[in-house]
Amino acid sequence: MDQSAKFWDKMAERYSKRPIADEAAYEKKLQVTREYFRPDMEVLEFGCGTGSTAIAHAPYVKHIQAIDISSNMIEIARGKADARKIDNVTFERSTIDEFGVPDQTLDAVLGLNILHLLEDKDEVISKVHRMLKSGGIFVTSTACLGDSMKFFKIIAPIGQFLGLMPLVKVFSSRELEDSLTDAGFEIDHQWQPGKYTAVFIVAKKAE
Repeated sequence: MDQSAKFWDKMAERYSKRPIADEAAYEKKLQVTREYFRPDMEVLEFGCGTGSTAIAHAPYVKHIQAIDISSNMIEIARGKADARKIDNVTFERSTIDEFGVPDQTLDAVLGLNILHLLEDKDEVISKVHRMLKSGGIFVTSTACLGDSMKFFKIIAPIGQFLGLMPLVKVFSSRELEDSLTDAGFEIDHQWQPGKYTAVFIVAKKAE
């Protein structure tokens, strides 16, 4: 099993009970995202964790396919959906690298708090671009540690080696913006709730 999968499997129960750090910012991100949604939309969320965001968005779209590297996270997410009788979210253990759909079949893709935890964000952003229909949106909220914690480039590999943290990549918000535009996206909305907080972006695939 991938080391990151093992890490998140161990963290799943604790993660599911952790309160949202900034409830107001989270609610605003939900609200902004829903302004782009339509009832007929097919949506993918990768790195869905324990499913809270997918479940919150479920009433606003046709279907959400939600995936995560951690089997334990997915099990908790399914339990939440069953408890709320949510039937238009499908939870599946998968990585974005493993997951496949035909090109230009999705209306929206969500990658929240996940791009900095991937081996190659540029490859994944390009894959998301291919998955989306013309005019489709990619919604991200990303910790850009290069803006505030460049030293993390040294610490992160040690922490990962010791099993104390998952894979963490360090890049700046400008580098993230460049990755999105280089892949063919136009940044339609960008917001950062506070200095050094996660950068929230809605990027649109040109029609």
